[in-house]
Amino acid sequence: MSKVPMTVHGAQLLRDELKNLKSIDRPRVISAISEARAHGDLKENAEYHAAKEQQGFIEGRIKEIESKLANAQEVDINAVNAQGKVVFGSTVMVVDFQNDQEITYKIVGEDEADIKLGMVSYTSPIARALIGKSEGDEILFQAPGGEKEYEIISVTYI
Repeated sequence: MSKVPMTVHGAQLLRDELKNLKSIDRPRVISAISEARAHGDLKENAEYHAAKEQQGFIEGRIKEIESKLANAQEVDINAVNAQGKVVFGSTVMVVDFQNDQEITYKIVGEDEADIKLGMVSYTSPIARALIGKSEGDEILFQAPGGEKEYEIISVTYI
C-alpha cells in the first residue's frame, strides 16, 4: 500500500486522539460494561447494550487511526526547500478575481481537510491547481460551483 501524505501537525492530532481513546475512553467504557453486568440480566439491560455499542465505536476508531498512522508519510513543511513554490503543507493566500476577496488555504492530507478552517486536501481541485505555482501566478480551475480564477498573493511555509 502506498503512503499517504500527512502534515506533522495532523499526525500529532491523530496520535493525541489515539492516546485519549486508549487511556481514557476505553477504560471508561470497560468500567461501564462491568457495572452494567453487575445489574444482572444482560438481555434487557439497556446500559450494557449501550456500553457495548460504544466500545465497538471506540475499538473501530482505534483501528482506523492506527491504520492511518501506519500508512502516513509525515511531511514537515519546515524541512522542505520549496523555493517559493506551492507544495504540500504550504499556506497560500489568493485573491478571487470575481469579487476581490482574499482567501487563505493550507494544503493538507485528506484526513486533515476542513474547509471552514481553510485547510484543503491536496486532492481537491483548488490544491491541484495551486501545487507547483508561485507568488504572482494566476490559476484557473473548475470548482464545484463553477469555474474560478485566482491570483496567488503569497506562499508561506508554516
